[in-house]
Amino acid sequence: MESVGDAKPWTIDRERRPYGLRVVLPKRTYVLPWAQFLYAEGAPDTVRAVFSMHDVVVTGCGLDALLADVAAQIVTVLQQPPRAEHFLPGRGPRVVSVEVRRMEASGSS
Repeated sequence: MESVGDAKPWTIDRERRPYGLRVVLPKRTYVLPWAQFLYAEGAPDTVRAVFSMHDVVVTGCGLDALLADVAAQIVTVLQQPPRAEHFLPGRGPRVVSVEVRRMEASGSS
């Protein structure tokens, strides 16, 4: 596993395919299996990863690399940064917020 520090604010594993994505928020942690990953979409300032029951929405800047890593399913940990880090100057990709949304079941009975 590599945590690339200044280069990327998320953890990836290029050695083996991870089984899941751990999303660490201030009051809750989610572990989403890559087997339930459907697709991802994004732009440099927003990435959305869609799983069968959850959406993970990441905002920040320079997130093209995150989109590529999610598409390759090599991200192991994605963490909401502490509020104090929002004001620190930084280079490269930057995560400002991470949100996990549970999808509501739809359909007829």
